[in-house]
Amino acid sequence: MADRPLALVTGATRGIGAAVAAALAPTHRLLLGGRNADVLAERARELPAAEPWPVDLTDAEALREACASIDALDVLVHSAGVAKLGSVADSEAEVWRQNLEVNVVAVAELTRLTLPALRAAKGHVVFVNSGQGLAAREGWGPYAASKFALRAYADVLRAEESGRGLRVTSVYPGRTDTDMQRAVVSHEGGEYSPEQYLRPESVAAAVVAAVTASPDAHLTEVTIRPRPTR
Repeated sequence: MADRPLALVTGATRGIGAAVAAALAPTHRLLLGGRNADVLAERARELPAAEPWPVDLTDAEALREACASIDALDVLVHSAGVAKLGSVADSEAEVWRQNLEVNVVAVAELTRLTLPALRAAKGHVVFVNSGQGLAAREGWGPYAASKFALRAYADVLRAEESGRGLRVTSVYPGRTDTDMQRAVVSHEGGEYSPEQYLRPESVAAAVVAAVTASPDAHLTEVTIRPRPTR
């Protein structure tokens, strides 16, 4: 299996990240990124050629150490993220910082540290963004701001690195059936109905489609929305 391409997937303990890892498992060696080492080890046992890659992405020193041994990286999927919501009037500075630190700053630093390995492999970076990265709505300001920033970061990375052979894709899922979504619906005071949302596996399929596109193709942006059930 050593000749398989290597993919690093963050947020691989659950939700979209776990689904992406499972979807890539038949064709890739995997580094499963996340903070919970026990859950990552369990995930790794379920997948062929997978290793846990436990690290807090906001810990700069730990992140540097974790990236030091990666010499060539074919795929980097940024799926880790937080969604701290609130109105502009009520959201204090810490809420904005939490969203930006995890959803933008940590993503930028991980990309920077792995960029030499990605360049060596002429690799592919995938950003799991959000519908909020395309159109912000009331009550979502701090989160939407971080996703708009992530969109801009991906666009700049693509402009700067496409000449070196890198492909960069932003995926914009609509609401997806995850633990994060349950927390959001609870925050909004709504009733949770899983059938109204995308399945994580559907988002993962879009990621795989981008990663496995023919060499002449570059899927730069993919937008996915739940199909109406009625």
